[in-house]
Amino acid sequence: MNNKIIFILSAIGVATGLASAYFYSTEKKLPPPVFNPAPNPYAKGIYANGIVESYQLNGENVSLYPEVSGVVTQILVSEGQTVSKGAPLITLDDSVQKATTAQLKSQADAALLMLEELKAQPRKEVLAVAKTQMLAAEAGFISAKTQMEKQQKSFELNPQSVSRDVLDNTVNAAKVAQANFEVARDQYELTKAGAWSYDIKNQEQQSQTLYQSYLAANALLAKYTIKAPADGVVLSIKAAVGSYLSPQGVYGAYTEDSNNPVLVMGAAQNQLAVRCYVDEILIPKLPKAERMTAKMFVRGTDTSIPLEFVRVQPYVSPKIQLSDQRTERVDVRVLPIIFRFDKTPEMAVYPGQLVDVYVGEK
Repeated sequence: MNNKIIFILSAIGVATGLASAYFYSTEKKLPPPVFNPAPNPYAKGIYANGIVESYQLNGENVSLYPEVSGVVTQILVSEGQTVSKGAPLITLDDSVQKATTAQLKSQADAALLMLEELKAQPRKEVLAVAKTQMLAAEAGFISAKTQMEKQQKSFELNPQSVSRDVLDNTVNAAKVAQANFEVARDQYELTKAGAWSYDIKNQEQQSQTLYQSYLAANALLAKYTIKAPADGVVLSIKAAVGSYLSPQGVYGAYTEDSNNPVLVMGAAQNQLAVRCYVDEILIPKLPKAERMTAKMFVRGTDTSIPLEFVRVQPYVSPKIQLSDQRTERVDVRVLPIIFRFDKTPEMAVYPGQLVDVYVGEK
């Protein structure tokens, strides 16, 4: 019985082995590729990684950061929208700065009114009062002087008619009345002269200082609205209403990193640029600028687009992994070359897209 079981199991094993050998030896048909690899269209073409960006005369896409910190209250544009230079894009909570600006404005206005008051002196009503006080003091002095002269004349005619004490009091009263008259006269002249020139200059400085403080506060208030620095298209918005922004940028909710630009802008989309990075060991093989041409291949498709040479960025920099420019660096250095092409509505190509580029010679 045991020999029979062993024989059956052996037969099953042999059959399984033969079936497996037949199955794995049969040549399978491979599925056709989804797209063909980018072919080199030039006899001595040089391959380079490229990234699509908006075409500009210089620089790259414009990354916008706020100059002040605050919470987003409004987002006034949407991604893909065309905006004009100076158009408001994002507003931050400016309630505290707005109150500070209003306070400084009030202080500057008050200082200006004080300056105008000093320049308008003397006020005619005040001058009239000072003149009346001077005339009253003069009349009192004349009266006291007349009384003194009468007493002195009487004393000269008959020393017994006026006591020495009364005569002395009359003389002293005349001197006091004279002093009061002189003080009132000087006060009238001082009032008539108006404000002191040094007081006016001091008030002018205070008024200008407060006004400049108001202008600075008002300029800072304007920075709570992020505006478009130039005509262009909004490519990316990484903030939302309620987000906290700082001059260092915004925190990425998905990438979990900081220092991200709040908003990225590019030029009009009728033309796009391709920034290619050529390895330094291939730089000597590049053709002259006037004979340089290139062709771009869109990854995942069989689409190829001819490129027009724009310029060479004459600075060889460390090569970076385009998918993460902050962390992945290698020892190879690259030379950036910028090409451009006309975008048509049929092209599914967007700024930030990675492409394969071959650089050749006309």
